[in-house]
Amino acid sequence: MFDLTGKKAFVSGASRGLGRQFALALARAGADVAITSRTLASLESTKEEVRTIGRECFDVEMDVLEEQSLHQAASSAENHFGQIDILINNAGCNIRKPALEVTWQDWQTIVDTNLRGAFFLAQALAGGMISKGYGRIVNIGSVTCVAGYAGLAPYGASRGGIRQMTMSLSHDWGPHGITVNCLAPGWFKTEQNASLYEDKDWVEYVEERIPLARVGRPGDLDGTCIFLSSDASAYITGQTILVDGGISVGAMKALPKK
Repeated sequence: MFDLTGKKAFVSGASRGLGRQFALALARAGADVAITSRTLASLESTKEEVRTIGRECFDVEMDVLEEQSLHQAASSAENHFGQIDILINNAGCNIRKPALEVTWQDWQTIVDTNLRGAFFLAQALAGGMISKGYGRIVNIGSVTCVAGYAGLAPYGASRGGIRQMTMSLSHDWGPHGITVNCLAPGWFKTEQNASLYEDKDWVEYVEERIPLARVGRPGDLDGTCIFLSSDASAYITGQTILVDGGISVGAMKALPKK
């Protein structure tokens, strides 16, 4: 039920970080993978590693802020593989600022990338899935889908929107054999947030609030990604699955023992 052999996956934002990890996880499970980034050169490492695993990899430029680019990438991948069975809707960005310093352009960049781009990429690939009566769409969210953090107002708004969008699309496309779910990571170190992890006090603060007492490692997401992409999750749709070590339970620093 977890075997993806013969499936064709599309992973947006796969040049680095979690997107790269998702592409490799799907390849190890048997899928051939289309990967995107704004530049082809940045995809070379991911492409070679997918091929080393023994799966086919198709790399294509895509900028989710450009409607034509998005549709061209989706069409190119469908033409190359003949179909797309799985979408990992991962491309995103963040601009971390106190709320009073967020500009109009900051908001537009974050929300248009993370939310508008995710919707229209799903729309671009859903037509082919509908025609075949099968599809797995995994929208990548965040613990900020369900929790708020200072300095992340537009980012949290975009990720909360991903959660709501996931539920709506699951209703739209469920009758066509398509499941739509949201995989929401907690605190994982990536290139986008690496500067935070240089602050030992901040890391300690976060880890005190994670029941499993550590931040996430890339491999921690592999199982859930494969599960939501496979037939093992055939009767699960419209859900947000948090892979966050438990931080979303609202844990606080444990009181000292008397």
